Amino acid sequence: MSQNLPGRWCPALLLGIAAAGLLTAAQAQNIDAGKPPAKLFADNCATCHRSPRGLAKGRFSLTLQWFLKDHYVSGPDQAKALAEYLTSVDAAPAAKPRAGGKPKTKSAPRPPAAAPAR
Repeated sequence: MSQNLPGRWCPALLLGIAAAGLLTAAQAQNIDAGKPPAKLFADNCATCHRSPRGLAKGRFSLTLQWFLKDHYVSGPDQAKALAEYLTSVDAAPAAKPRAGGKPKTKSAPRPPAAAPAR
């Protein structure tokens, strides 16, 4: 009987090792996790696009996120961060207030210069 014992345990042992290997392989890491959106752009987009300006123009944020997740980044959180970054770059900058607090007014137009005498 002692000779038959290794024969019974061997398949079970191999099955256990294979299952443990599958469990560790399923715990893959997200290589883009924790990267700021500017770094995501530099790593994934800058090869073809010089600047992030204009890439999100006229696109819905949700569809942009889906596209980025499917093609460029490794997770939904990174796709959302990159989409927000691209739309923020395309947003018009807010008008800066003047130092004096007064709005700039246009000066009165100048009268035309007199024609030189002949």
